[in-house]
Amino acid sequence: MVRQSDTFQDSDQSTAFVPQVKICGLTQPDEAVACAELGAAAIGFVFYPPSPRFVSDEQAERIARQLPAHVSTVGVFVDEPFVQIMRKVARCGLNAVQLHGGEPPELGERLLLEGLIVLRGLYVNKRPRLEEADSYPASAYLVEWAGGPLPGGNAQTWEWGSIAPFCRGKPVVMAGGLSPDNIAQAIAQASPDAVDVSSGVEARPGRKDVGRVQAFLHAVVSSSPFRKPRKIFRNAQGNCMKFCLTE
Repeated sequence: MVRQSDTFQDSDQSTAFVPQVKICGLTQPDEAVACAELGAAAIGFVFYPPSPRFVSDEQAERIARQLPAHVSTVGVFVDEPFVQIMRKVARCGLNAVQLHGGEPPELGERLLLEGLIVLRGLYVNKRPRLEEADSYPASAYLVEWAGGPLPGGNAQTWEWGSIAPFCRGKPVVMAGGLSPDNIAQAIAQASPDAVDVSSGVEARPGRKDVGRVQAFLHAVVSSSPFRKPRKIFRNAQGNCMKFCLTE
């Protein structure tokens, strides 16, 4: 449980230039609740069996039930059909879906029509590329550098500033290789609307280190983006965001 002294209440004005934070790969209810209490706007559940952060429907449902209503719950899928995704949305109480495989554009469009937040994974260095964004209906684009054995960024750092022009024109969740040590630099270079972290705040795969989550969120709120970010996770209430204070 996060102590009140470890968080602070931000005003609307002070959070206006703070990117939202999605923390992905949660597997334990207590860690997910701690992330929410510290200020995460969204919690991600990985429904991709090869991942060490994979969760069953039962696990995701149990965690989602314990989260406050203002925190978005995101299901991460790789090449799952519409019907299977919607079953998990209903079972686990998800309000957002992240497509991280070779899904056709029509899938994103159908999910948007269901009233879901849709994050479409795009890559700097492989397909689907940033240049293809207009072909993929989505609420926002999760952008990272492809590399490693699994879909996604595989904790690889990259030249975040290279996507700054894309961030100006499209709603972006920046991911890949982010940690408490580099997130302020990454935000200053790219100025995304939101950031996504997983391994950068872990004790081991699938287990979050609450101290590192606290440090990450503090670095985000202390960062210097060069533009006002868009609000991607609409459930998250900016005036209720809490960020850690280091002692």
